[in-house]
Amino acid sequence: MGYGLGVFLIAAGLILALAVQDRIEAVDLTLVGWILAGAGAVIVLITAIQANARRRSTTTATTTASDGSRITEQRTTDRQDPPPVV
Repeated sequence: MGYGLGVFLIAAGLILALAVQDRIEAVDLTLVGWILAGAGAVIVLITAIQANARRRSTTTATTTASDGSRITEQRTTDRQDPPPVV
């Protein structure tokens, strides 16, 4: 999955929903088009969320002292990648 698949489904869905005038018996092409466009939008949204989640990492370290006490340190880092060169 990715942005390409999402954009393809949106484009194909909108073409079916808005531009195709043909009729197929027992198939509502307009509804199929809207379903494809919605699925494409969901894929684009999921891809964006996953791409953002990969930029953040959390590390947890637990240290146990000789007296039995524990110290837990949690570190969160956000990667700041440069924008892609077009």
